[in-house]
Amino acid sequence: MLDHTILKELNEIKIDKPDSAIYSHIKSCWDGISKPIDGLGDFEELICRIGAIQRNKDPQTSKRAAIIFCADNGIVEEGVSQSGKDITLSVAKALGSGISSACSLGRYAKTDIVPVDIGIDSDEEIPGVRDMKVSRGTCNFTKEPAMTYEQTLNAIEKGRNLVKELSDSGYGIIATGEMGIGNTTTSAAVLTALLGFTGGNLAGRGAGLSDSGLDRKRQVIGQAIVRYSFDRITDERVRAFEILSTLGGLDIAGLTGAFIGGAQCHIPMVTDGVISNTAALVADILVPGIRDYLIPSHRGREAGNSLALEKLGLTPYINGNMALGEGTGALMLFPLLDMVMDYYLNGAKFADYSIDEYKRFDT
Repeated sequence: MLDHTILKELNEIKIDKPDSAIYSHIKSCWDGISKPIDGLGDFEELICRIGAIQRNKDPQTSKRAAIIFCADNGIVEEGVSQSGKDITLSVAKALGSGISSACSLGRYAKTDIVPVDIGIDSDEEIPGVRDMKVSRGTCNFTKEPAMTYEQTLNAIEKGRNLVKELSDSGYGIIATGEMGIGNTTTSAAVLTALLGFTGGNLAGRGAGLSDSGLDRKRQVIGQAIVRYSFDRITDERVRAFEILSTLGGLDIAGLTGAFIGGAQCHIPMVTDGVISNTAALVADILVPGIRDYLIPSHRGREAGNSLALEKLGLTPYINGNMALGEGTGALMLFPLLDMVMDYYLNGAKFADYSIDEYKRFDT
């Protein structure tokens, strides 16, 4: 059983609320632009939230990065993925050399891609990839917990530190992503346990499973939920950490730390799909208030993603039925953000016309 003192540092982190006065200021500026009140709907609120998070009346979004955590998962031994774990290393090399899906979309989105080896099952040094390895993958959670408590805390700390480094380098907004064969299994298992569900019905086909493969994946998750019996733990934070350590992956733990670091540094953190939103939910339980710093990009194809977002009280900006990974959904939000920011900064004001402003009658 986890000793409460292991979480001492996390328990001591206090997250400030975003600046409500700046939120109201930006909302007022929107109302001065020549358009119907709230004409751009959720996208107006997006700019308000970014400014409030950054404590800046002039939100800064042009210098941005996407952190992609890469890690292997021992659960692949159970036949829960169409591909073998060697694909993790191959895609990490593509990320390092700038030819992966995230790199292609990142170039168009004017976003710096920061691939990270936090747990690839290889000793190979990968050019262009940050070496922040905690271990060579995780254990098979059908046989033993995926990570030790120390490995989990180490991965969380590496995620926090990386965001702090990027913040110190002037990045104003950060997207999140991951790469690792088997991580739709680990994320589905973690999310199932966090939500108090049984069985493996939250598991989807990932990168593409047959019906029999999907049945196997769900069976593996369901058996693990029964085996570890997390409901015995009454402390919510201890329970979330135990679930992450037992069923999660190093990429999920690294993302958890990144979200905590983003809130500490007042950086808007753009979530991707089910894996990063599962990590975001873990982070918000471990350190309450993280959700105020999250920008949800897309709904995704995996059923668990909508449930994670609902639990966080967040609504995504894109409905695209995507399941590509590597933070690609988060990257696709940036061109939309650029368009809205340009309109916010340069749109004609009512003062430029000989017409009266619309009045806000919100109750």
